[in-house]
Amino acid sequence: MNSRVLHIAVNTFREAVRDRVLYNLIAFALLMSAAAVLVGMISINIERLVVVHLGLTAISFFGTVIAIFIGIGLVSKEIEKRTLYTVLSRPVRRWEFIAGKFCGLTGTLVVNTFFMAIGVFLALAYVSHHLNSFDFAVLVAVYFIVLQFLIITALALFFSSFSSPLLSAIFAFALFVIGSFAEDLRGFAGMTHGIARWLATGAAYLVPNLSALNIVNQAGHGQGVGAGLILFNSAYALVYTLAVVSAAVVVFERRNLK
Repeated sequence: MNSRVLHIAVNTFREAVRDRVLYNLIAFALLMSAAAVLVGMISINIERLVVVHLGLTAISFFGTVIAIFIGIGLVSKEIEKRTLYTVLSRPVRRWEFIAGKFCGLTGTLVVNTFFMAIGVFLALAYVSHHLNSFDFAVLVAVYFIVLQFLIITALALFFSSFSSPLLSAIFAFALFVIGSFAEDLRGFAGMTHGIARWLATGAAYLVPNLSALNIVNQAGHGQGVGAGLILFNSAYALVYTLAVVSAAVVVFERRNLK
């Protein structure tokens, strides 16, 4: 990472941290983890399951909200404030601007996820009185959630590079919902015929397969996660993210900012 990308990333991180909405979402996610403890206490022998499900779901949901609603303004907000023209008037290339914005928001999400994950593990330690080897699956689930954030941030940034904030939010959220049911979409594609099958198959492989990164149920039941799955999901998320960010760079390079 060169110095210009790093400088933009740090500034983006600072701007995101100053956003009060960010703190409200983190606080609400931590409250959800605390609520999971209370719900678990009135459930018989499923305290851990309830804590893991509610805690990880809170991290995923609120992190996605942060990724979308901050990501859609990464470019449009700079244009509205006219600070983008000041940045690009310096020896900063457009791809460096996009890369810096992406890295800055990604860093913000990683830090937020870290603190929210601490809340979940504290809740687990409270209901289980200790942490054990089964909780490694929870750690892997948190890692997969971070991979989801990479993809969602890239998508939000891509739409922000050419569209309005409202449309960017709609497009990003729509792909998030569709991607969460990507496996079902692929199953539907296998049951169709003709042109519909080709279209459904193409759509199934074009949208991000977020369902493959969701192992909340496995983590809740303490099921192990193989190293092969971790490596495959990591490679898939990184390749998909790189492709979307590259597309955002291409679009932004050709955009007329006058």
